[in-house]
Amino acid sequence: MATTDLPFGIDFGGSGIKGAPVDLERGDFAAERERTPTPQPSTPEAVAGVLAELLGRFPESQGPVGVTVPGVVQHGVVRSAANIDRAWLGTDADALFTQATGRDVHVVNDADAAGLAEVRYGAAQGRKGLVIVTTLGTGIGSALVHDGVLVPNSELGHLEIDGHNAEKRAANSVREKEDLSWEAWAKRLTTYYRTLEKLFSPDLIVVGGGVSKKAPNFLPLLGLDTEIVPATLRNKAGIVGAALYAVEGAEQEALQRTGA
Repeated sequence: MATTDLPFGIDFGGSGIKGAPVDLERGDFAAERERTPTPQPSTPEAVAGVLAELLGRFPESQGPVGVTVPGVVQHGVVRSAANIDRAWLGTDADALFTQATGRDVHVVNDADAAGLAEVRYGAAQGRKGLVIVTTLGTGIGSALVHDGVLVPNSELGHLEIDGHNAEKRAANSVREKEDLSWEAWAKRLTTYYRTLEKLFSPDLIVVGGGVSKKAPNFLPLLGLDTEIVPATLRNKAGIVGAALYAVEGAEQEALQRTGA
């Protein structure tokens, strides 16, 4: 694939917007990643302007563009906005970004993008059956991937467990805020992941987020029947997964819409 044909991945977060062209054969950046601050307020129109500027830094890249969004995304339309400007609710982000950039743009939930990347290139590469990828950060993001196919918008961080929203008890931000020991946090994580086991009987659980770098401190403490491993792509996962979705996920959605 020529450099000009490579897809471009963009990871839209609360503090920064990062992007790079991606070589899908290697599952890695094809050029140095660029970062720009997230505009405040981060309205759809403001973010669209930043994306156009960011893409302009890579004039040689003309392939499809994938963009992560920290919210539920249905057929390109943003349906939730827990940690971004509420103006996103109901926004057809695919259409907005495509018009703003002049490129073929496809939007995907941020955890789903990370899940796709980990299954194709990372900790779950080559694994069959149901893989659940979770990201432990400010909240708990999740992705369900079965035999390589994404089941989008699982939002398993919002499961109610023992009367609590799961991420309000077990996210890494809660560990830091409450100054929990690794042992105390592991007990909460065990409760969370055992619930996922009961509901889904997964073949593998992958743990991502920045705290995955410290996996030896807590993963061995979890009492689970399912194999659980740390993510390997880490901060590359969003960009790589977004680019992958721009090519393959969009094709799947088009087939679903046409009933093929």
